[in-house]
Amino acid sequence: MTLKKKCESPLPNFLHKFARQTRQSESEIDRREFLALASSFGATAATAYGMIGLATPVYAKGEPEQGGNLRIQQLVQGLKDPRTFDHPVQANIARGWLEYLVRYNRDGTFEGRLLDSWEISNAAKTYTLNLRQGVTWNNGDAFTAHDVAYNIDRWCDTMADANSMAGRFTALIDQNTGKAIEGGIEILDDHTVRLNLPVADITLIAGMADYPAAIVHQSYSGGDPTTDQIGTGPFALRSFDVGSKAVLVRNESHTWWGGNAPLDSIEFLDYGDDPAAHGAAFDSNEIDMVYESSGAFVAVFDNLGLSKSEAVTASTVVARTKQTADIDGKQPYSDVRVRRALALACDNAVVLELGYSNAGTVAENHHVCPIHPEYVQLPPLTVDRNAAATLMSEAGMGEYEHEIVSLDAGWNRDTADVIAAQLRDAGFNVKRAVLPGPTYWTNWDKFPFSLTEWIMRPLGIQVLALAYKSGVAWNETSFSNAEFDETLGRAVTIADVDERRELTRRLEEILQEQGVIIQPFWRSLFRHVKSTVKNAEMHPTFEIHVDSIWMES
Repeated sequence: MTLKKKCESPLPNFLHKFARQTRQSESEIDRREFLALASSFGATAATAYGMIGLATPVYAKGEPEQGGNLRIQQLVQGLKDPRTFDHPVQANIARGWLEYLVRYNRDGTFEGRLLDSWEISNAAKTYTLNLRQGVTWNNGDAFTAHDVAYNIDRWCDTMADANSMAGRFTALIDQNTGKAIEGGIEILDDHTVRLNLPVADITLIAGMADYPAAIVHQSYSGGDPTTDQIGTGPFALRSFDVGSKAVLVRNESHTWWGGNAPLDSIEFLDYGDDPAAHGAAFDSNEIDMVYESSGAFVAVFDNLGLSKSEAVTASTVVARTKQTADIDGKQPYSDVRVRRALALACDNAVVLELGYSNAGTVAENHHVCPIHPEYVQLPPLTVDRNAAATLMSEAGMGEYEHEIVSLDAGWNRDTADVIAAQLRDAGFNVKRAVLPGPTYWTNWDKFPFSLTEWIMRPLGIQVLALAYKSGVAWNETSFSNAEFDETLGRAVTIADVDERRELTRRLEEILQEQGVIIQPFWRSLFRHVKSTVKNAEMHPTFEIHVDSIWMES
């Protein structure tokens, strides 16, 4: 029997091989890897699960009740052009009225939202996107293929400042013009768009699910999306106060394609970054759920009698230097000896223990996670502070004072403190700078040496392309390496996981050899909610799906 997608197009041969391997494994990670790849190539959840001999899970959540006001602790940051979003909290608010073509689910599968289905050619050079029919914008316009083409064209604009979506759609961009290639985006009819890529790229569907990929109306030309709230989602923004509060209410004047969103309203309440303030808000009955529970406060929230969920994730944190940073006429981190010295001085296991209460797993300074399909285990990292000191001296930087910047609260601050202490133990001069959230996030990609939180991407090559490819918007290290770029360019074209791993191995090695990052740990993610809050489990990428949460009366 040949397993087929919803549209009856055969799935690529490599998926059948991967399915056989997965059926022979008892690893949950292997299953998630397969589900992510199979569904990204267009398999329905039922088909993907069936290929590995499993029934599609049925989550018994009860019948959603209508009504209720949900109060969520979350930062309320200013909104901007969605393609330039740089924190999931921005998308969680905008998700009330701006929806996505594709959704990434907690079990690892991709689900069509504004897309009904899609097909990808075996060579991964042709994508056929089939739109969900019957969708309207809240201004009454029909949602059509022209809207999808408009958004993809915007994503491909490398001239748009801070547009990280361009890094996700490189295969569709003409490098001479910085725009979408001629003939790359083809409208077949009102409900079908075809993408014609000159080179293969297996990551586009996953990119469409990432939080900067919110779909805007053709009348939107940039700026604050709260000023003109045309969207397809079920909510409207009633009020918005940066740093304080944002309120979504069900849009009664709009017929949402998904039916009736259960909640009447949702309040996002900004209590800052300090988890102690979040606990106090629970105690005083000011909130119903938190954006995330972290570090030592996981146990604290457990003792409050709340419901807890955990997400399988590749979320992480990196201590990174900016290689092009100019400090008093010098570029201290352009020298690989300096960067390697910093990495050699850090014991990642100690950072996990003291900085994040061991709520995660030790990482390996290359940003590809064991739960990613293409992960390759390299030889264990060594900690050698004598060698670190020698390298730093050879670089003429033995007396240099390094300044590590981080957020001023919670595990971010604690983790940076531990890294700073270890560098001092190696004999380096280190000072710390802790900044409030608004200041930090305004400049997060500009600091010479700082701690940055990175959320999960389903494929390892996704995050490598977003964070370490030369010239992309989110390359906060300013790392530029011809071998890395060329190897990554080949890796994104290869659908077969076994073949792709051989290239990933070299990508991991380059990042370690060049001392690009200190990556101490992979985070375990937790969320606490009141028992009356349903369908709000922690998501691997911090998404809050406001359209499906409900409250028990």
